[in-house]
Amino acid sequence: MFKDSFKYYKSRSQIVDFSQVLDLNKDTPNLKKIDIKSETYFGFHPTHTWEVFEVVARPGLIIIKNPFTNVGQRYWAVRCLQDYSKRPYKRNIDSVKSTADIDDWWQVCNVTGDVELLKKLRWSTLGYHHNWDTKYYSEEHKTEFPEDLQNVTKFLSSVLNFGNYSAEAAIINYYHMDSTLSGHTDHSEPNLNAPLFSFSFGQTAVFLIGGKLKEDSAISMFLRSGDILVMSGDSRLCYHGVPRIINADSRPWESIMHIKDDMPKGYEHILKICKDEKLWTCFGDYLTHSRINMNVRQVLNKDQESL
Repeated sequence: MFKDSFKYYKSRSQIVDFSQVLDLNKDTPNLKKIDIKSETYFGFHPTHTWEVFEVVARPGLIIIKNPFTNVGQRYWAVRCLQDYSKRPYKRNIDSVKSTADIDDWWQVCNVTGDVELLKKLRWSTLGYHHNWDTKYYSEEHKTEFPEDLQNVTKFLSSVLNFGNYSAEAAIINYYHMDSTLSGHTDHSEPNLNAPLFSFSFGQTAVFLIGGKLKEDSAISMFLRSGDILVMSGDSRLCYHGVPRIINADSRPWESIMHIKDDMPKGYEHILKICKDEKLWTCFGDYLTHSRINMNVRQVLNKDQESL
């Protein structure tokens, strides 16, 4: 059962055996390779070099093994920490009296060196802001969705043959080594046919996915820095969660061997940070003890203009 597996991998009071966790670094009959289109896009290696798998026991659950260049990983880490953590985006710290007045969390953390404040940001929502109490979206709680994040998911959707895709809501999760994400399903969107894209950067997550019922058995897998998980088809409404964060076995963001200047216009300042080791240091330090997850979904159905 999902609950039992979650408790097992979450446990800190016993030695946990990770031998049954799906590992993209090892050959496994539980994964089926998928052929994709040959295209190029900023921040990615050419798509013909990608390793793309579908989990046999969970049709529609697709994993792309780190397709990012090193500067591509840096780019999204900077966006999540420096930009997506700001107002007007909605954050968990907005509802806490001691942090509600902080507009630029990342700047304050780096100016003051406040380690406790650094740990307090757990999530930020973009576009349609998910209401955690009602589980609904609304037109009254919505901000402009970042163009670069919308474009990268549109590109991935094309490469994976999902067709037109419009990213309209995202949750940026900020995990620390003791963080977990309880089992849940993502069913608030009117459009449940469009895939859900999940990006990982930093430390490694043990990701758990069950079936459409809590009683169904669960499959575990490692999600390393740069990996992209796509929940589509039958897997879109499966229970899933993150019972544990473990230390990464590599740090692909540390060196920048692949740098191209064909960045989307308007984001040249991000590339400057990625290239300058002194400017990048605080971002790299964060990734050495945390995991960032960008979770993107389409909210509206085709031809639907608003909720």
